[in-house]
Amino acid sequence: MPAKLPTRRTARRGACVGAVTLVVLGAGLPAGAGSDTPGGLSRFYRQKVTWSACEAGAPPDLQCGKVTVPLDYAHPGAGTLDLALARYRATGPSRGSVLLDFGGPGVAGVPGLTTDGRRFMDLTNGYDVVAFDPRGVGRSSPVGCGLGTDDRAARTTGGNANLGDPKAAREKITAWQRMAAECARRSGPVQAHMGTVDAARDLDVIRQALGDDRLDYLGFSYGTRLGAVYSALFPGKVGRMALDGVDTLTEPLAEQGLVAAEAQQTALDDFLDWCVQDLACPLGDDRRAAGDQMVQLVRSLDANPVPNGFGGRLSGQDLARAVGQALYSRRLWPTLERAMDSLVEDGDTHGIEAFTLGGGTLPGRRSAPRPADGGLVGSAGIPPDNQPAATMAVNCADDPDRPGAAQLTRDLGRLSAEYEQASPVFGRARLNELLMCYGRPKGTAFIREKVKNVDTARMLLVGTRGDPATPYRWTLETARRLGPSAVVLDNRADGHTGYLSSRCVHKKVNDFLLYGSLPADGSSCGADREPDASG
Repeated sequence: MPAKLPTRRTARRGACVGAVTLVVLGAGLPAGAGSDTPGGLSRFYRQKVTWSACEAGAPPDLQCGKVTVPLDYAHPGAGTLDLALARYRATGPSRGSVLLDFGGPGVAGVPGLTTDGRRFMDLTNGYDVVAFDPRGVGRSSPVGCGLGTDDRAARTTGGNANLGDPKAAREKITAWQRMAAECARRSGPVQAHMGTVDAARDLDVIRQALGDDRLDYLGFSYGTRLGAVYSALFPGKVGRMALDGVDTLTEPLAEQGLVAAEAQQTALDDFLDWCVQDLACPLGDDRRAAGDQMVQLVRSLDANPVPNGFGGRLSGQDLARAVGQALYSRRLWPTLERAMDSLVEDGDTHGIEAFTLGGGTLPGRRSAPRPADGGLVGSAGIPPDNQPAATMAVNCADDPDRPGAAQLTRDLGRLSAEYEQASPVFGRARLNELLMCYGRPKGTAFIREKVKNVDTARMLLVGTRGDPATPYRWTLETARRLGPSAVVLDNRADGHTGYLSSRCVHKKVNDFLLYGSLPADGSSCGADREPDASG
C-alpha cells in the first residue's frame, strides 16, 4: 500500500496473491533478539555489500550494490535471489545506514532513490541513505502477470462488472482464477515466496550486510507493515524506526477494501470542494452536480471506454484508479483538474494516464528474459506490469482467507451494496480487488496473529488525518497492537503520508532518526499554510 511518495505514481494495495504458507514460519524462523544468525543462514549473514557506480543516467554520487538472500528461508539451499540496493553516502560522521521502503507493495526502491533521493538528503547528515528493490520487484527477480500485453488480463482487472449480479460474479471469479495461473507461469518460483515475512527476513540480511548492529528504518505505507513485521521477528535488532502512513495489521481484505473506498471518497469530496471554487473546474461550480457528474463519467466510460494513448481503451475504472492516485497529494490537485478538463472537453486521456499504473493503460512492451539463477535483471528485464503484479503477490501472501466460489458469490451480493454506498466512484474497483487472491494458495496468518506487543526500542508512527490510502484510524489501531513501544504523531493534514508533504512531520521524523528525539505520544502537526516548494 501504493505507499508512496506523494509526487510519484504508485498503486495502493491491489489485494491478494502469492503464497507464503505457514511452512515458511517453521524451520529457520528467528527466535528474536537472542539469535544473531538464524539456523542455516550463516553464509548469507557473512556478506558485505560491494558498492559501485549505478546504471547510466543515475546521479553520479549514487552507488549501487546487491545482497543475496535465500529464495525459501525454510530451505536455504533451495535457491537464491539477488536484491538490488542503492545508497547515498553520509556527508559527515555516520551512525550507519537508514533503510528506506517506499511502499506499494511493489514499489522499487532503487529507482525511487534515483529519482527522489534529493528529498532525503538531510538524512545524510548522520546516515548512509539506502533503498532496495524487494524480492519480486524492480531488478530483484521481478514478477509479472501479462497485464497490459494481454486483453483478457485487462478485462479481468477492469472491475467494471456489477458483482452484485451472481452471473457476473461467477464470471469474474473464474477470470481471476485464470489470472492466478498466468501470474504463476510468468513469475516463476519467486511468487511463492513474496510475503512480508520473507521481505522482513531479507531486511535483516541487508542490515547485517551493511554492517549495522540494529536496523534504522523509514517506511512509507506498505513499508510500515514491513517494519512492523520486522519488529516482531527481530525485536532486539530494531533501532530507530519511523513508520509513515500506517497500514492495518488485522483487518481482512473485505474490511480493508471498504475502509479504503470510504477514505478515497472523502479525499475526492475534498478535491471537488476545492475544484468548484475555481472557474477552470471542468465539473462546474455546483458542488452536488460536480459529484454526480464524476459518478456519471465513470459509469459512461465503463459502458463505452474511449481510446487511450497506448492503443487500448480507457474505462471508468481506469479513470477511478488514476483519480485515486492523484488524491495522494494536494499538490497534484491542479494537475488533476487540468487532466479532467482535457478528458471532458477534448476526450484527451494523456493527462489522466499520467497518474495511473494499472491494467489497461500499461504500454504494450514486453520484457527481456529473466536470469534463471536469481541474479539481478537489467531495466529492460522488468515486466511492464511488475508493480501491480507484485502488489497482488505480496497482499495475497499476507492473507490467510480463501473463501470458496460459492461463498464469494453470496458475499459479493451483500458487499456490492456496501461498497457502492461507501463510494460510488471507487467502490466497484475496490470490490473487484477482493477476488484477486482466488485460485492462489492460502497466505500466512502470522501478521494477524503474531505481530503484536513487540518488545522493541520505541518507534514513531505517523498518521495523516486526510490520508486516502491508509486511514488515520489504522495508525491508532496498529499503535495499540504494537504496544507501549509505539509513539503516535498526528498529522492534521491531507494526502498520503506526511514526511514529504509536511515541514513539521519532516522535522520530527528527522529529529528522531538523526538524534533519537521522539515527540510526545499523541502530539500533532498542523497542515502547512503553503506548499513546501523545497520538496
